[in-house]
Amino acid sequence: MLTIIRFFLMSITFLFICIASCFYCLLRPFHRNNVHHTARYLGKITKILGFDVEVRIPESVKNIGPAVYIGNHQNSYDIFTMANAVQPSTVSVGKKSLKWIPIFGQMYWLTGNILIDRQNSSKAMGFINLTAKKIKEKKLSIWMFPEGTRTRGRGLLPFKTGAFRTAALANVPIVPICASNQIDTIKLGRWNNGKIIIEFLDPIYISENTPSSARNAADQAYTLMKAKIEQLDEEIANSASIDNDKDNK
Repeated sequence: MLTIIRFFLMSITFLFICIASCFYCLLRPFHRNNVHHTARYLGKITKILGFDVEVRIPESVKNIGPAVYIGNHQNSYDIFTMANAVQPSTVSVGKKSLKWIPIFGQMYWLTGNILIDRQNSSKAMGFINLTAKKIKEKKLSIWMFPEGTRTRGRGLLPFKTGAFRTAALANVPIVPICASNQIDTIKLGRWNNGKIIIEFLDPIYISENTPSSARNAADQAYTLMKAKIEQLDEEIANSASIDNDKDNK
């Protein structure tokens, strides 16, 4: 019964936020902060799902200005968990096909996110140039998932270099964002699903706009993020164990 109630509340709330965002964005379509404001409300759906989200941002990232944020992409719940970490003046990059999803697609487009055609590899370089141009001209930050797909419990997948080449071309830093494991930890039928931790890492600066520099930066970010995600998962596991011991006493 709890599963049904939660799914219903989640769906209705999500639909309401998307519709409200569409009307709001009609007043100022594609504004630089539309995504941030919408994400603030999408992030509150985690309360309906029965878990808390803790976002940790180091001083080196606060007030950093335009950047390319990269996060680990786990499953469909990312739209609610990662929403809590979206910073002002940030837009994301998504599949062009998203705009055809009723209500959500229109919201995603109107808020100013960037849509790309993943099926056309010949347009990849043009997309990188266009995104870098938007970063420089509009002082935007970009959120990307360098794995390119949801991992669905397979761990951190190898990184593609598009986000890193974009950062190099725009001359902005890469900021890794690590979310603790949410595979099999979020269950709609369980009252308390614990906590998800999202932690920003220190910026990575790419010195040269070359394929090798982008590849090196991607490898560096992958290593740092993999280690941090493992650390966050261990922290949550230890915290859950302590809570269980207290409940049993």
